[in-house]
Amino acid sequence: MSDFDMFCYQCSQTVRGEGCTVKGVCGKDATSARLQDNLIFAIKGISAYNYHAKELGVSDPEVDEFLTKALYSTLTNVNFDIPSLIQLGLDAGEANFKVMKMLKEAHIEKYGEPVPAVVKQGAQEGPAIFVTGHDLKALEELLKQCEGTGVKVYTHSEMLPAHGYPELAKYEALAGNIGKAWFDQKKLFSEHKAAILGTTNCVLIPKDDYADRLFTMDIVKVPGATVIEDYDFTPVIEKAKELGGLTAEETTELTTGFGLSTILSLAPQIKELVLSGKIRRFFLVGGCDTPNPKMSYYREFVEQIPEDCIVLTLACGKFRFNDLDLGDIEGIPRLIDLGQCNDAIVAIELAVALCDLFEMELNDLPLTIVLSWMEQKAAAILWTLLYLGKTDMFLGPVLPAWCNEDILNVLVSQFNLTPTSNPKDDLKKILG
Repeated sequence: MSDFDMFCYQCSQTVRGEGCTVKGVCGKDATSARLQDNLIFAIKGISAYNYHAKELGVSDPEVDEFLTKALYSTLTNVNFDIPSLIQLGLDAGEANFKVMKMLKEAHIEKYGEPVPAVVKQGAQEGPAIFVTGHDLKALEELLKQCEGTGVKVYTHSEMLPAHGYPELAKYEALAGNIGKAWFDQKKLFSEHKAAILGTTNCVLIPKDDYADRLFTMDIVKVPGATVIEDYDFTPVIEKAKELGGLTAEETTELTTGFGLSTILSLAPQIKELVLSGKIRRFFLVGGCDTPNPKMSYYREFVEQIPEDCIVLTLACGKFRFNDLDLGDIEGIPRLIDLGQCNDAIVAIELAVALCDLFEMELNDLPLTIVLSWMEQKAAAILWTLLYLGKTDMFLGPVLPAWCNEDILNVLVSQFNLTPTSNPKDDLKKILG
């Protein structure tokens, strides 16, 4: 926990004109201040998904109304009520559920239902553009403009699942994936002479040696980068050609693109394997990756999961272990990549389908969720899971700083949210 109970400097009453750190001059206590901070973080996450949905021409007035109401509730002298702020957190979870579902449906409508795809990992010879972020629309427009140019397009980090969408995979220019999670980009982009397109958040301020070949778009702006307007990627393509191209390196393979329909088509077989004891448990291990050394927990955890268990994953946290060959259980892959962070909705819909399949309540399923978190979208997803009533989840590599003892006690007592400890002990706690 932090050295101060709270920090708020949003009004002129703030202590010594610097910040209230114990209790607000307005009367706001530390717990309500932290719950307001959490609500703002969740709003930011929801807004990111909402923005991408609107880019694809879909919106939900109930989501828009919630964002306005929730943000207003954090204004000075509006809401001091802790139960109300907790409920607003759960309401944020509901709004995020709606917006993730809306965005996923828009992706499927435009790009088709994802199907499993084996993706080349690593550099191939020729001019190249690396695309990082989350924006599938930007990727599609770039791929269209690259056709016939000889320029190869590589996904990076959260863009990997794009290879599973049929209407994106059809483009010859989509060559493969490069690198892993978002934080490897300074080293990766320095080492490879490619043009780079940053489409959304998770773009870092560039090093000088590649700033002149970094392009961003829309609301994404970083020092030194060129901003693309109106999806005209001509400058990116010309820069890729000018750089001369990559040197081929040894490639490996990653598998992504397990859409809900693909998994549900295996439902009868999955049910038989579970009832016969050949599948003991499902683990959803995913979320944000970070450079925190404690993130090594997730690879060790997956490596130690027994061979009669299935691992579902999503978001960039998967890069901690998605190179592992976990094999299969009578044809059912033991490692199933569901997609980007917003594809948490796929995991949720899969859990609902499993409830129907086994005629069980959500918390009675043989399913354990082990989350990693880094930023505000993860906060929104956590509240979505809490809104749905999911209990017994594990969260790491560190607890959110907006949690004080009071908030943590509520999360533990009402939802049995457990901080990760070490893989061996956590697995023993889960499996007995």
